[in-house]
Amino acid sequence: MESRLPKAGAIPSVAELYAEHAKFVWRNLKRLGIPQDYIEDAVQDVFVAAQQALPDFEGRCTVRTWLFAIMARIAARRCERLRVTSQRFLPVSPEILDSLVESEHSPLDLLLQRQAIELGHRLLSELDYDKRTILVMVELEQMSVVEAAEALDINLNTAHSRLRAGRRLLEERLRESLAEPKVAS
Repeated sequence: MESRLPKAGAIPSVAELYAEHAKFVWRNLKRLGIPQDYIEDAVQDVFVAAQQALPDFEGRCTVRTWLFAIMARIAARRCERLRVTSQRFLPVSPEILDSLVESEHSPLDLLLQRQAIELGHRLLSELDYDKRTILVMVELEQMSVVEAAEALDINLNTAHSRLRAGRRLLEERLRESLAEPKVAS
């Protein structure tokens, strides 16, 4: 179960937050559409904002939910500034892919897994920011819809509506992608 920060007393340092949650922040900034070249700066922005907000954290939600709320705001601003809200697909770096797959698999298994990851990132990048964000939170990070709504500061019905719409669009795009004929090169 996810730990919560204490309501009073010892507040962890930003270094402790970073050590425990940097991978979570990094992978979700990528999922939210931050281009590879900007992720390190965005991660830093998230933890700087978290450090500034730590004294006001009341412990009413999990640390991950709280960090996701900060991360979603920063990602939205960065995407808007970079004009990549509906960015075209950027390939996932080999280092990321290598960290996501186990070396015990055959080369074919690794290739198929990498293609699936790349397809997932491409399909997510085609969704508008609101639908992509709720899908990442609920489907990939396994947050409840209530947690996602709180983190995004939206009505619960709005969260459910965006999630349904996002799932539907993702499913439609997946079907279209799988139906496209493959051209041999």
